[in-house]
Amino acid sequence: MNEPVSIESALDGVGSRLKWLRRQRAMTLTAVSEATGISKSTLSRLETGQRRPSLELLLPLAQTYRVPLDDMVGAPEIGDPRVRLKPRRVHGRVVIPLTPHPGPVQAWKILIPSGKTRPEPRAHEGYEWLYVLSGRLRLVLGNQDLTLAAGEVAEFDTHVPHWFGSADGSPAEVLSLFGSQGEHAHVRTGRKAGPS
Repeated sequence: MNEPVSIESALDGVGSRLKWLRRQRAMTLTAVSEATGISKSTLSRLETGQRRPSLELLLPLAQTYRVPLDDMVGAPEIGDPRVRLKPRRVHGRVVIPLTPHPGPVQAWKILIPSGKTRPEPRAHEGYEWLYVLSGRLRLVLGNQDLTLAAGEVAEFDTHVPHWFGSADGSPAEVLSLFGSQGEHAHVRTGRKAGPS
């Protein structure tokens, strides 16, 4: 884990970065002064560390050099982006919440064990969207008894008695979006879907 960078040490490095950026762009102090409205003497003192950088000075320089302000001041990298997921057991399945904060729509990854094959339909408030990640899923929805393969999607009002489990006695993995107040997944159409 990286040690936190002190404000003093971050500011001490700004001058040399400003000089390096100016030289990289083959600009003179006069050209930078004209582009930013900052006097040549102030720019020179910033580069040599004789003048402490301020936001009012750094913003026009960041725009002129076309670099993010974070890069200019040597801001530390963002911390660990991993989300710590806490699986739990619900109705014999392993359920992993994918949305860390409460909201109108919740996302879950559901691991359905191989033995979960006996339907136990129930109804409740809400609307659910299921995407089969792997395995074969049996979905009992009202009078319908469906089998979904990997890559298939189903969406339904959860007021209708429903149940889903393994279709063939093997484990399955499902991605679920659930709106407790009946919120639907919004699908945009009009162009081909694909990875971005």
